[in-house]
Amino acid sequence: MSKRSAGILLFRLADGVPQVLLVHPGGPFWKNKDAGAWSVPKGEHEPDEDARAAAIREFAEETGTALTSQDLLPLGEVKQRNGKLVAAWAVEGDFDETSLRSNEFELEWPPRSGRRQKFPEVDRALWCDPSTAREKLNPAQAEFVDRLLNLLRETDRLD
Repeated sequence: MSKRSAGILLFRLADGVPQVLLVHPGGPFWKNKDAGAWSVPKGEHEPDEDARAAAIREFAEETGTALTSQDLLPLGEVKQRNGKLVAAWAVEGDFDETSLRSNEFELEWPPRSGRRQKFPEVDRALWCDPSTAREKLNPAQAEFVDRLLNLLRETDRLD
């Protein structure tokens, strides 16, 4: 069975122009990767767990900030190249990138050294316009940006 993740695409409108919040995975493997490496704040959940609740939890774990709005707009699912299914919801809000406080994970680093180091799950957050988001996001997750823009147009929030 495919692994499942759920996440939140936080967005804001700055002078009518949408911006979305992306996060960069932490750890040594991702250190020098940029284009295609970023993600919506998300995390894995069990198949029988409520994906929406998991998305809210994972947003808090990866950013250190609990959502203040529970008015989530469903963006559906995408399947990443690795087979993982990712479900996402959009919510309007704001976030100060300098306040990022991610959970940590432990990893033997360097490999076969016997030393264990802690790394943040995400090491950076970035507000960006939709075009930049599509370049930085995991290719499958870029679809969430397009779905958000369509929802904003349908509700007359965008031209």
